[in-house]
Amino acid sequence: MAVLEILKYPDPRLKEIALEVEVFDAALQSFIADLEQTMRAGPGGVGIAAPQVGRLQRIVIVDVSSKPKIKQHGRLVLINPEILEWEGMAKGREGCMSVPDFTGNVIRAKTIKLRAQDEQGEFHDYDMEGFEARAVQHEIDHLDGLLFLDRLVSRRNDLFARKVYK
Repeated sequence: MAVLEILKYPDPRLKEIALEVEVFDAALQSFIADLEQTMRAGPGGVGIAAPQVGRLQRIVIVDVSSKPKIKQHGRLVLINPEILEWEGMAKGREGCMSVPDFTGNVIRAKTIKLRAQDEQGEFHDYDMEGFEARAVQHEIDHLDGLLFLDRLVSRRNDLFARKVYK
């Protein structure tokens, strides 16, 4: 496994649209292991998308299990994810490994119904809410060439310099 380089804003590759995964093989498994290693190497990362490391495939990993007392599905590898339904809207603060110096307020759906394939290509449906739903929506945006910066409520009032913790 390897820790991959994370592309940083304003790298133009972050604006590209990822392609569907069609081949589920050992090379894909190896890449997923590297992607997860990269996510876990960063401070507080709960999700990562393949385009963030320069691979234009529709692959995301989300794991919010480190957040106690929230409803969640544990570690998820979501390949070719598709949001089927969403309900409610809520504003929340988001950060991103590709935008390391800022956080911002973004409006997202409170609950979503999601369909995605796993590492073997099997389809699964998920009902998600709260923080997990927000994290998944954030990562799916990466697959469509969007950053949280593109969804800020207000560039003037809802973009914040990230605090540096020592």
